[in-house]
Amino acid sequence: MAAAPAPPQAPPKPTWDPRRPQAPFPWLRPTIRIRLTLLYGGMFLIAGILLLSIIYLLAAQAISTGNQPPFKIVSASNEIKVASADCPAVNNATGLTLTQFNSAISDCIDHSRQAALDNLLSRSLLALLGLAVIAFAFGYAMAGRVLSPLGRITRTARAVAGSDLSRRIELDGPDDEFKELADTFDDMLERLQRAFTAQQRFVGNASHELRTPLAINRTLLEVHLSDPNAPVELQQLGKTLLATNERSEQLVEGLLLLARSDNQIVERKPVDLAEVAEQAVDQVHAEAEAKGVVIRGEQKPAVVQGNGVLLERIALNLVQNAVRYNVPEDGWVEVTTEVQHGHAVLVVSNTGPVVPAYEIDNLFEPFRRLRTERTGSDKGVGLGLSIVRSVARAHGGHIAAQPREGGGLVMRVTLPV
Repeated sequence: MAAAPAPPQAPPKPTWDPRRPQAPFPWLRPTIRIRLTLLYGGMFLIAGILLLSIIYLLAAQAISTGNQPPFKIVSASNEIKVASADCPAVNNATGLTLTQFNSAISDCIDHSRQAALDNLLSRSLLALLGLAVIAFAFGYAMAGRVLSPLGRITRTARAVAGSDLSRRIELDGPDDEFKELADTFDDMLERLQRAFTAQQRFVGNASHELRTPLAINRTLLEVHLSDPNAPVELQQLGKTLLATNERSEQLVEGLLLLARSDNQIVERKPVDLAEVAEQAVDQVHAEAEAKGVVIRGEQKPAVVQGNGVLLERIALNLVQNAVRYNVPEDGWVEVTTEVQHGHAVLVVSNTGPVVPAYEIDNLFEPFRRLRTERTGSDKGVGLGLSIVRSVARAHGGHIAAQPREGGGLVMRVTLPV
């Protein structure tokens, strides 16, 4: 039977390629540079026209006012006299020679001209100040309008940072630099979403494929060990293989948890770190008593938004490490939770061997332990602190480690409330 033909796929969306040859007339393309040039040039031209118009009107008003001379020729008692309100020097100008009289008239005219120029200058400055305020306000509004696509790109990037890879910018408008940036960003998000989807699918498949044979091996070993007639050597071998199988199961669970926790937490619920820490202490209490380690500390309420299972893994891994890597005698572990400066804080301190400061960063690397390159101990699989750091980052927090004086560590996990 012939296979059904595959449904036709939509042609891929053309993306911008910097190696693509440009259009024959690139200066005709409505780029941001051209639009800003036209905007600011047009604003300057409009402001100049308005300012020239205002100055012209003020000058016309000054000229129309200046058509009237600053003095009047009046007659009194068969004599011709000059009267002026602006130039007192020509009033009652009797007994002046013709040269003195003409000089007084010239001074009067100069005074009137200077007063008109001063008036024109003051009004022009006021007009310039008003136009400057209007120009700045208009320029601010237009700049916000031009840069609005950039704000849209930023908001989408923040949404994507919150693990929402389905968001797209889908910017419309002219084919300018902003649209090229938005289209390139959308293409990148499309590839990232496909990659994360493939990763999640792989983690799910690996979870099933790796857990199933290990579970079968554990069941077969337990069945053989339950046989009372089995030889002692076979029982010892079965116990060794069962311990190895359990270690492999822990390794697989740790790897899968590390892969899942590398992403942001989408579904968040209120979780009290105090309850999480108490549950972790209860689970490790028996192991601590067997090693002679005392667990103490006060757990105050500290509610965060997150995944309860992953947050419990943080506390459990830290407390387990604090108990297992402790001193042989008179050891203790202190577990405290509280809210400080708007953040929930989980602190796990313990006695133990002296840890050099330069070894702190290596402790958070997968399969790394203190003074050893790879795991080779029965205390764990070497993923505890790596998982803690990954889960803390997925919740928007971080973990910091400090060596204690006299030995041991202080682990401090800070999460936003």
